[in-house]
Amino acid sequence: MRKFPAGKYGRQTLQFFPAPFRAPIRAFATMVFPWRSDEVLICDIIGRGWCIPSGRVEPNEDSAVAVTREAVEEAGALLESVQYIGAYHIQERQEIRWADVYVAHVHDLVDIQIIEESQGRRFFRLEELPEFYHQWSDLTEQVFAFSREVYERMKPRETSPLLGTSEKKP
Repeated sequence: MRKFPAGKYGRQTLQFFPAPFRAPIRAFATMVFPWRSDEVLICDIIGRGWCIPSGRVEPNEDSAVAVTREAVEEAGALLESVQYIGAYHIQERQEIRWADVYVAHVHDLVDIQIIEESQGRRFFRLEELPEFYHQWSDLTEQVFAFSREVYERMKPRETSPLLGTSEKKP
């Protein structure tokens, strides 16, 4: 299994475990890396800054449903091809929580649902993120790169009419 460095978020220690790893308990939160071509959509959350859509998993809701809801609420993003890519282990003192992590394709954009929480959205290229992302670290950088790798593998392939071979769409 691929190893990622540990990270910090305030007083919390973070570790990322890539799929096929699944958290041993139900995730309390979920987050998504919503890609369109070579850009990722992030939103400007009041009190946090620019980050990927994320939020709590509601009772009787699974994390895949929660992540599509959060993407619409915070970024006005309608997602397709949502795929689980791993989980964050989040520890603060003795408390341990888990957050499921997904990658998806942005199919369309609509109005942001919760304007009291999100001040806007914007697509960024990976190399632009260190300047804007609210909590940039080695861990954040590596998980973004990993999400991009998974997204690239998810892209549909087209058959070339001339060669009869499989090629990636531009």
